[in-house]
Amino acid sequence: MQLSKQDLEERTNKVYDTIVIGGGVGGLSAGIYLQRYLLHSLIIDKGKARSFWMQELHNYLGLPADTQGRTLLKHGKDHYLSLGGDSLNGFVEEVIDKGDIFEVKVKIGRQNSTYEIFHAKYLIAASGVIDNLPFVDDMQNVYEYAGYNLHVCLICDGYEIADKRVGVFGKNERSLEVAFSLGWFTPYITLFTQDMFEVSSQFRDRLWDHEYELVEKPISKFIGKNHQMTGVQMMDGSIIELDAGLVSMGSQFHSGYLAGLNLQTQGDNLVTDQMCRTSHPRIFAIGDLKLGLNQVVVAAADGAIAATGIWRDIRRERGVKRRSDKINSLNLAN
Repeated sequence: MQLSKQDLEERTNKVYDTIVIGGGVGGLSAGIYLQRYLLHSLIIDKGKARSFWMQELHNYLGLPADTQGRTLLKHGKDHYLSLGGDSLNGFVEEVIDKGDIFEVKVKIGRQNSTYEIFHAKYLIAASGVIDNLPFVDDMQNVYEYAGYNLHVCLICDGYEIADKRVGVFGKNERSLEVAFSLGWFTPYITLFTQDMFEVSSQFRDRLWDHEYELVEKPISKFIGKNHQMTGVQMMDGSIIELDAGLVSMGSQFHSGYLAGLNLQTQGDNLVTDQMCRTSHPRIFAIGDLKLGLNQVVVAAADGAIAATGIWRDIRRERGVKRRSDKINSLNLAN
């Protein structure tokens, strides 16, 4: 059920089989599978998952091309709740490993906030990332086009910008490397540094070889209409016409609540095994937090895999306990 403040006392005294942190596609998939395995789960969602901002899902099997990310999330949450799972809107601030269980500290409400602690045997980290966007004085100007034809994922959207004039916006020279992969889809590429960093002579030579343009002046604003970007206006007033943009400025990882658990990482990503298990045997990580492709369909698969891994563990634990109880009862009978 969707939890409210009136339901919290009962739920804070309960030990869930699994708490899923994050209510995006991966977290909802995990929750659905956990409930189908007849386990008790709680999804804690801070809101505004990365896929919430997707205006149209063109690469998800079986969905109409104009399906919005928020529509997929709504259907997923409805499915999860129909299976008896618990859901809570809140922000996880800390996870403490108490040995057999985890304590999950949650901030509930942005104003007049309350704090509650929930308990679980297993944890699935599905809190994802949020993409960094180009900075201009009026950030609403960026949001006007982000998720439409201002893209953040080459793998998701390379096909969408084939043979178009594309601007690539980076935060350093390394981030601009994506332009050379983008060249598979289109040769009409302009790279923007926004006067934030220097570009080496070797990198300039590579751009020259590929006939890519490099613009190092700062951007004033994006221009366009009806959510379709048609170019950028520079601080000097000049305009560079574009058909689409690709932002390559990195992401912010929502995983600070795991800081005290000493999990193995590679860069900002959590390292997991084939079942999405982290270096802690009872903590799983799925979707954008773990190493791998940042794709909605991959996150959904990760959720199913992690839930299955937990189900297998719990089956073994309960099987051992049943055998032990049976042996003890036989010994008492004798």
